[in-house]
Amino acid sequence: MRRAILSVSDKTGLIPFATALAARGFELVSTGGTARALADAALPVVNVSDVTGFPEMMDGRVKTLHPKIHGGILARRHHPEDLTLAAQHGIGLVDLVVVNLYPFVETAAKPGIKFDDLIEQIDIGGPSLVRAASKNFKDVLIVVSPKDYNSVIAELDRPAGPSVAFRFELARRAFEHTGAYDTAIASTLGGVTVEGNEFSGPSATAAAALTIDAAKLRDLRYGENPHQPAAWYSLEQAGLGAPAILQGKELSFTNLLDLDAAARIVLEFDGPAAAVIKHTNPCGVATGGSIADAYVRAREADALAAFGGIVGLNRSLDEETARAIVSTFIECVIAPDVQDAARAILAAKQNLRVIVADFHTLADTREYRSVLGAMLVQERDRVAEAQWPWPVASGVEGPAANIKVVTKRQPTPEEWQGMRFAWRVMAHVKSNTVIFTDAVRTLAIGAGQMSRVDAVKVAVAKANRWAVSAEPAVALKGSVAASDAFFPFRDGLDAVAAAGATAVVQPGGSVKDEEVIAAADEHGLAMVFTGRRHFRH
Repeated sequence: MRRAILSVSDKTGLIPFATALAARGFELVSTGGTARALADAALPVVNVSDVTGFPEMMDGRVKTLHPKIHGGILARRHHPEDLTLAAQHGIGLVDLVVVNLYPFVETAAKPGIKFDDLIEQIDIGGPSLVRAASKNFKDVLIVVSPKDYNSVIAELDRPAGPSVAFRFELARRAFEHTGAYDTAIASTLGGVTVEGNEFSGPSATAAAALTIDAAKLRDLRYGENPHQPAAWYSLEQAGLGAPAILQGKELSFTNLLDLDAAARIVLEFDGPAAAVIKHTNPCGVATGGSIADAYVRAREADALAAFGGIVGLNRSLDEETARAIVSTFIECVIAPDVQDAARAILAAKQNLRVIVADFHTLADTREYRSVLGAMLVQERDRVAEAQWPWPVASGVEGPAANIKVVTKRQPTPEEWQGMRFAWRVMAHVKSNTVIFTDAVRTLAIGAGQMSRVDAVKVAVAKANRWAVSAEPAVALKGSVAASDAFFPFRDGLDAVAAAGATAVVQPGGSVKDEEVIAAADEHGLAMVFTGRRHFRH
């Protein structure tokens, strides 16, 4: 009888797989919760303690670290001496090891996790089993992912049994698995601080050393330019690290940057929201009563720039939205889901790239950026203060407590709504930026300028391109404006007023704040300071 050792924290597909193994004559040897799950499914299972003669001890810290387990895994079938020693010591040979490790990464991502609880999620026996089986891959199959269960059964059913190439590929991936696990532990513990006998953290951005493990998803045709080789790697099984690509041409390096920018914007909104992106900046962003309504508003905010753009949605892509998308030329669309009726419509545009990705399960809140000879790490920027209702009630604590009206005139309810919308979008536009919006959509975006006056000029020029009247400020009359950082002089505020805005939101904090406030009062504007800057470089 062949023997399989099963010890898994991820029990996805465990029972069907174990049933298939038992039907093929495998003796199932297991530990702890895995053994209980097998027994509850009425499968015959031998506890590891019955094999070793020792009980699980020390709260489960010691279970499989025993010669009768590791000798059975490491014994080489083509070495008579190994087989003789195994027989002399009553060591049964092991043919298959199924192990995935304690959920250290998931535990480390939990807010406020205690250090001692984190330490208990460092697996010892599991990696030892995986490494032993991987070392002896010619004789022992090693399985670390439920995704491999079906292929393992298929290989077992081959007349000659699993091929050497298949065995080696499982072993290679197993070493990747333990390597990533150790990397995660080292990186996490690098952010733990020790004072006396007390441990605190871990801190995501204060690690003494940064170790990154990323699995290649695919090579890209090239980078930003044809002479630059490029590839796409996954840092975690979420977001653009685990997308479902439903259709379309091969994704490019720049497509992925734009898809990321689109997703970041729409994730700021609770209600249906859409963004159309070009070169990582939004052409238009909007909310609506439905995702189709939001998309059409976003597209029409700058229809010329939206041609050939990248679309981000925060709702399932439905039939109505699909018809709106295929009515013009769009390069890519990303959404949390695509309905079947919409897929049929999108399929008519064979080159349109359609990507489904879940961003809400992202565990790592860090962002990484390379510079020449170094790596920069920061916490991902979220417009947390915009999650609070505006205006902010007195006595509220947190980021929203800094939101203050600094002008003589109070904003109207419509202006409050517009500023809250504008503030969420503005944080995702390249600095320096000044944008103009109403309560549900962008009207004009001045992005990536060297001065705030220039940012206003760019926005006004774009807005007036769509104006039906020759009157300079007609396109933005009655709008609200948002600036990602303070106005260093009143000239930027004067330009906003001249453009037609009636309210403006900005961080404040300039030595010239009083001068800028006075200018707003002169123009009859309502102005709000948030106390928080949102640069994006």
